[in-house]
Amino acid sequence: MNIKKEDLRKIQLIQLDMLKEVKRICEKNNIKYCIIAGTFLGAVRHKGYIPWDDDADVAMLRSEYEKFKLACKKDLDKSKYYFQDHKTTNGYRWGYGKLRRKDTLFIRKGQEHMPYNAGVFIDIFPLDNVPENIYIRLLHNMCCNIVRKILWSEVGKKVEKNMIIKKFYFLLSIIPEKNVFEFYELLMNWSNSNNSRFVRILTFPTPENGVYGYLKCWYENLNQIFFEDDFFSAPKEYDSYLKFKFGNYKKLPPLKYRKVHPVSKYKI
Repeated sequence: MNIKKEDLRKIQLIQLDMLKEVKRICEKNNIKYCIIAGTFLGAVRHKGYIPWDDDADVAMLRSEYEKFKLACKKDLDKSKYYFQDHKTTNGYRWGYGKLRRKDTLFIRKGQEHMPYNAGVFIDIFPLDNVPENIYIRLLHNMCCNIVRKILWSEVGKKVEKNMIIKKFYFLLSIIPEKNVFEFYELLMNWSNSNNSRFVRILTFPTPENGVYGYLKCWYENLNQIFFEDDFFSAPKEYDSYLKFKFGNYKKLPPLKYRKVHPVSKYKI
């Protein structure tokens, strides 16, 4: 199903309200957060959403993320929003949180069978340390990839077109969810057992440049940046971050790459 252009804008505005809710909670509880990835690129290049973007991304260092989850229990406007992660939502197979809007629906293609409410959402990513030693970091990256593939397998076994890989995902999906997240917790504890100059989202791929992480200072040194109709926290060193993440970020991608994520159903 294609999202109508006017509906895409409505979805973006719902997400903008959720970004403001994150900002409100973080400011009230002295939590450091920042917009990242395509949301940050949109702020720099478009002063708002990338016109074809259908999601929004927020990141926090792990300690701030844990504070945010606790703050949501008492401060989140539960008449409008709900927070999901694997500890609060049965069948949730992502290593990060989502803030969702009540009374909406936004189901990604291939995820129709996932057993939880799926309203319009923004992603809330925890950032964990990455080993300084490049060889240990390679092992760390391999562990991150294993966890990501196992968690994705519940979707991969439905959407993967290659039959061999599809069967591989089916076998991975048999691994009990409880055991996968136990391994994820071990990986998280290992990641944060030592301080580091680098961080990453454990269950998300990093740019393919051999670093396997992002500079932590990008998420510590923050500025306010204008996005749509408000100011949000974002990396102060925007140029180095965006070049690392996207390369020549000032140039618009070819038309064939200006696509929204495929959805099977949505209601706004």
